[in-house]
Amino acid sequence: MAGTVTHDPPPAAGGRQGGPLIVTEDTELLDDLLRLCAAAGATPEVHHGVPERRGSWEAAPLVLVGDDAARRVRGAARRRGVVLVGRDQDDSGVWRRAVEIGAEHVLMLPDGEQWLVDRIADVAEGVGRPALTVGVIGGRGGAGASTLACALAVTSAREGLRTLLVDADPLGGGLDVLLGGETAEGLRWPAFASSRGRVGGGALEESLPELHALRVLSWDRGDRIAVPPQAVRAVLAAARRRGGTVVVDLPRRIDDGVAEVLSQLDVGVLVVPAELRAVAAAGRVASAVGMVLRDLRVAVRGPYPPGLDDREVARLLGLPLVGEVPVEPGLSRPDQGTAPPGTTPRGPLARFCREFWERALVEAGTA
Repeated sequence: MAGTVTHDPPPAAGGRQGGPLIVTEDTELLDDLLRLCAAAGATPEVHHGVPERRGSWEAAPLVLVGDDAARRVRGAARRRGVVLVGRDQDDSGVWRRAVEIGAEHVLMLPDGEQWLVDRIADVAEGVGRPALTVGVIGGRGGAGASTLACALAVTSAREGLRTLLVDADPLGGGLDVLLGGETAEGLRWPAFASSRGRVGGGALEESLPELHALRVLSWDRGDRIAVPPQAVRAVLAAARRRGGTVVVDLPRRIDDGVAEVLSQLDVGVLVVPAELRAVAAAGRVASAVGMVLRDLRVAVRGPYPPGLDDREVARLLGLPLVGEVPVEPGLSRPDQGTAPPGTTPRGPLARFCREFWERALVEAGTA
């Protein structure tokens, strides 16, 4: 059981932080807390009461106070990130003791173990602002969504942002191929099919292929393996905790796994060729996506028939306009050894992507 006194999380800074501070004399409780810290990849500092070393209490990213030690820390300076940990589910006095020491949360073991592991792992990873997460989806088949997703990711990495490109379409052939890295070492989606609970953000990043200064989570060339929605949720949540940007290439069909991705997106970009049939198809895609994703915008690809331009396409779909996706010669012929999308810094596609990130990062308050 995890009870909440207040909901404000402790402040977190970018980069890796120290482990939590544990205050208890209960040896059984200490053993449990040390086990949970080990599971979260954190090394704690342990004391029987308020640490004598100046600043130790105040500086710890998280303080775990055993119920046996509540009286001994009653006079300590009030701070955020204090959790009172006990075992007696029927002890109504634990809430009074939590208020006396300024605890934000009351947690009872063993019921609250997973919550506590997640919280310890957060401080161990130094969780700060989550990644700006952008999904790209085609309004119809062959719209160029994968090309734009790759170009956005390559441009983000070139601008110095930690970047992860996620291929959410198991039938798309693999974004690692589009980036010229189908033989690069690293894990693909099937390796994460059994993931449950929390996936470590740092471990995820280090396990994936690195191509063009970004990490890529794609599919292999083996038999298709279904990745359960809970695994998709765990992997994408880990990616977002690392900060920077995450770009997801989405399929046009919406299943439970894709719905999990959509629920974690900040912005969706619907790529629509300037054709009336494509606009009609894109309208159906937008209707399905819009049931989960609130911020969906349209990027239009020319050439334009008479009477149709990018603004008219956006008006017909009732979506905000990102702009016109420029045509970059050679991108449609990857078999002839052309550069992956967005890798030419002065190319029109790279300029489009750079302007997109400039606007999106300002809107997200990260620039």
